Amino acid sequence: MQLGASELILNADNSIYHLNILPEDLAPTIITVGDPDRVREVSRYFDTIDVKKGKREFKTHTGTLQGKRISVISTGIGADNIDIVLNELDALVNIDFSTRTIKQKKTSLDIIRIGTSGAIQAHIPIDSFLLSEDAIGFDNLLHFYDSETIQNRSIQEAFIKHTNWYNKKSHPYVVSYNPELAKKFKSSTVINGFTATNVGFYGPQGRKLRLATQDPDLNDKLASFQYNNKFITNLEMETSAIYGLSSLLGHRAISMNSIVANRATGQFSNDPTKAVDRLIQYTLEKLAV
Repeated sequence: MQLGASELILNADNSIYHLNILPEDLAPTIITVGDPDRVREVSRYFDTIDVKKGKREFKTHTGTLQGKRISVISTGIGADNIDIVLNELDALVNIDFSTRTIKQKKTSLDIIRIGTSGAIQAHIPIDSFLLSEDAIGFDNLLHFYDSETIQNRSIQEAFIKHTNWYNKKSHPYVVSYNPELAKKFKSSTVINGFTATNVGFYGPQGRKLRLATQDPDLNDKLASFQYNNKFITNLEMETSAIYGLSSLLGHRAISMNSIVANRATGQFSNDPTKAVDRLIQYTLEKLAV
């Protein structure tokens, strides 16, 4: 079936609409970062860069590192942007733009998020690295897709009961990383975590400036939740969407977090830029092996 012009939206040069790149511009290994300025902080370690393109908050650099072709793409902040990026990445490799039809043979991408995050457990050190084994999403994105088969309903229901989850908020969903891809990045210096993906930075993460939150105890409830020795370790804004859509589309994904804040202790990194750069270098070293 041919996809209509309003479904698969292409630019005049036949590039995908938001990312503004062509299929040949994309590497099979992709690093995603939220901040467009962080793209160059990753690609400066490449041996070569042959693609530099961008549109709005979406910037792409593609190059090589020790013979391996890698793309780094900025997503902007939040699960809504992840919906755009993941669907367009998949379209670039699994849809024939000339015929506007889905390819019979599918391509699986490796997607590695590098981002900042705040811990909610007091024992997690500032500036440490955390790999999200699981993610619980409060963003509602996955409920717009046929996704029941990839959700961990038992954890979801236990979490709702534990937190007395407000029924006007979106139903939390739990999804997991790709364990095969994760093997490359695990080490004694990386904490294995269970990440909560929020829909905002302030109220949804329990921050109070001038507005009261609906549940002032929510972060304490998150920190005290346990399920089969799993406990929620950190808060950020993209991981659950990346894991959910990657799993549905047949891609492998992991999320690498630089812990720049600890909400339980009130600490913040003295040099978050350096902390993120250390994680970038660690991730690239593991990719190049």
